[in-house]
Amino acid sequence: MEQVRIGICAPSTPLYPEEADQLIALASESHPEAQLVFHDQCFAIEGHFAGNDELRASAFVALANDPTIDAVWFARGGYGAARIADAVMERMEPVSHVKHFMGYSDGGNLLGALYKARIGTQAHGPMPVDIRREGGDAAVRRGLDWLVRRDHAALEPHIEPGRKYAAFNLMTLAMMVGTPLLPDLEGHVLMIEEIAEYLYAFDRAMFNVTTHLAGQGLAGIRLGRVSEVPENNRPFGEDADQIIRHWCKRYDIPYLGTADIGHDAENKVVPFGTIPD
Repeated sequence: MEQVRIGICAPSTPLYPEEADQLIALASESHPEAQLVFHDQCFAIEGHFAGNDELRASAFVALANDPTIDAVWFARGGYGAARIADAVMERMEPVSHVKHFMGYSDGGNLLGALYKARIGTQAHGPMPVDIRREGGDAAVRRGLDWLVRRDHAALEPHIEPGRKYAAFNLMTLAMMVGTPLLPDLEGHVLMIEEIAEYLYAFDRAMFNVTTHLAGQGLAGIRLGRVSEVPENNRPFGEDADQIIRHWCKRYDIPYLGTADIGHDAENKVVPFGTIPD
């Protein structure tokens, strides 16, 4: 059985050693061909972050440029990836171009930058931190199914061969607009999801994203789950589905329906671009 070595680092916020132990035990049972390699930086804590910017960037680069590592898995989201993305891109070596990178939430900053630079393959999908969720074991196994076996059963069910895709947390994507991190999404089906944002903030982010992407040849937008929406002091008057339909109609972007992604244990895998072999 050929071993697949998956390097795990934390570009944003930290993981805890006991969680790493749980993940290793889970992987050894469900995916014995996988070897999880946790960079020590995963457990560093400096304020909000998993270590300072240089430590987080160096850990990512070390795994991406390590010829013995097959894939780089982002430990968790939060915030912090945007602060290191430029430094990371400048230090990628040729060996990084054969790696697979996976994460979601704040990790979309790095996924977008890597996709734009054509460094490796990328996917919006489950992360190690999902083991904390109810039913999180299934999410982690789904992530490993893709990273280790390229099992198409792990994919978001609307994905079709030959079409281009990208997926982002909406607020992360809205902050990427107008920066060097945003890839060209012409011809792509864009899937978005969100968590813990007021509906007026969701609407504001959709305005920012759709005004920027209008006329750029987006193939359409699918809406994933919008969860844990805080209750405002007055109702917004539209739900997330109505909001996205409003902005898609205004800017003539096809609205394609729902997507099976979100900040939850049911989050499915969305490879960037077309489905790799």
